[in-house]
Amino acid sequence: MQLLYMPCKELCIYLFILLNSCFVSGNAEGQNISMNRYGLHIIHSAKELQQTIRLNANNRMVDIRQVLPGIVLELKYAGTDNFMKRKLYPSIQTTYLRAPAAAALQKVMAELKEKNLTLKIWDGYRPYSVTEAMWEPVKDDRYAADPKFGSGHNRGIAVDLTLIDITTRKELDMGTGFDNFSDSAHHDFRTLPAHVLANRLLLRTVMEKYGFTALESEWWHYYLPDAKQYELMDVSFKTLRKLSAK
Repeated sequence: MQLLYMPCKELCIYLFILLNSCFVSGNAEGQNISMNRYGLHIIHSAKELQQTIRLNANNRMVDIRQVLPGIVLELKYAGTDNFMKRKLYPSIQTTYLRAPAAAALQKVMAELKEKNLTLKIWDGYRPYSVTEAMWEPVKDDRYAADPKFGSGHNRGIAVDLTLIDITTRKELDMGTGFDNFSDSAHHDFRTLPAHVLANRLLLRTVMEKYGFTALESEWWHYYLPDAKQYELMDVSFKTLRKLSAK
């Protein structure tokens, strides 16, 4: 094309398209970037995840059974005892969190041990595709993450948990069960017995002490506040298991 003989307006449009296509192509080749229907970049593969880990070691996904001895897991979405009434995960025996979230939980557990308590985890990392499935029957962002934005679970920095007594292995009374989509699960709901309010306050106090933020509408949900620095992921548990074994 003879650029010197193009009208100024057409030349500007041509150059804009050319530069824009080069920018997108270069980023796609170097970072394997692809956007979903909401314009979000979702990591799908081990290769993509490893690229982000090379840039920042905090992106590493950690098998929490390996770093949290004594942790109790009851992974609700690997079975049918959940609000969806069906399995959303494969039959997994562990879950995963980004390295900083796992390190913070280590400190939480150390303090709780002095009170003869430990943590029971219901959910950690959640693939983005599962968040999309969960949104459909709920469509209320107090209780389910809107796929337009993704979830802290998809970023590996959110965890659903409760307190249990180390000796009896029983959960402390928190007033409601997990995934209770009512006002009674909110932190500001005060029409509860004193011991329930005390248990919720204890969990919140120790979690916030080590850097987590509470979700006000779910007493069990905590996340690291700097979520946006972590990529959304739709990486399979099988892939994460392989990576954590290396």
